[in-house]
Amino acid sequence: MVISILTVKFYLFQFQIHKVHSLFDLIPANSIELITDLINSENLSIKIVKTRKTKHGDFRYLKDGKFQITLNHIDNKFRFLITLVHELAHFKVSQSFKYRVNPHGFEWKKIYKNLMLPFLNNKIFPDDVLRHLAFHMINPPATTDSDINLVVALQNYELNDDNKSFLFEVALKDSFIYQENKVFIKLHKRRKRYICKNLSNGQKFLFSPVARVKIKINENSSS
Repeated sequence: MVISILTVKFYLFQFQIHKVHSLFDLIPANSIELITDLINSENLSIKIVKTRKTKHGDFRYLKDGKFQITLNHIDNKFRFLITLVHELAHFKVSQSFKYRVNPHGFEWKKIYKNLMLPFLNNKIFPDDVLRHLAFHMINPPATTDSDINLVVALQNYELNDDNKSFLFEVALKDSFIYQENKVFIKLHKRRKRYICKNLSNGQKFLFSPVARVKIKINENSSS
């Protein structure tokens, strides 16, 4: 269910129960005033959804001529805020250009940088995140997940320890468990990602270096 952004309330489906959460509960307190100014549009709705594996958020045009942002519900307020501003930049692009532009091209980068600038201070972000985020925003990529330093800094503020490691921390030729207990072996690096082989069927896949995986302990190793 999508509610007007002006109500600043959203329905979040979690644990099979519908609960009402304020968007402001999911971002740092000192960012609320800035965000309020950015989301004050009757043409925009925001939907908070269960965490998706393939994306943190997205922006789309609706059939009624309005616009919608969907965001994964996460407890990391700094990551959530970055994703929110990222998607708001897409909305601002849609309002500023009547012709089709590259989704993460020059126009989006310029607007994203301008929107993020007021948030870049240590009253909103902790110093370790701020340092990497400021560098990230010099030439923002399509996803924060491509910035290893920023992702690692943000991981320090996850409320729930998942007892996992980043894939780049796994040694080559070592095996690891990814999602639904699928076992892979890390083979080699191709440009920015790693080629890994599924040990059950031999298929090879490209993995992000910041994929969260569980290192598989060699059962034959001594205790």
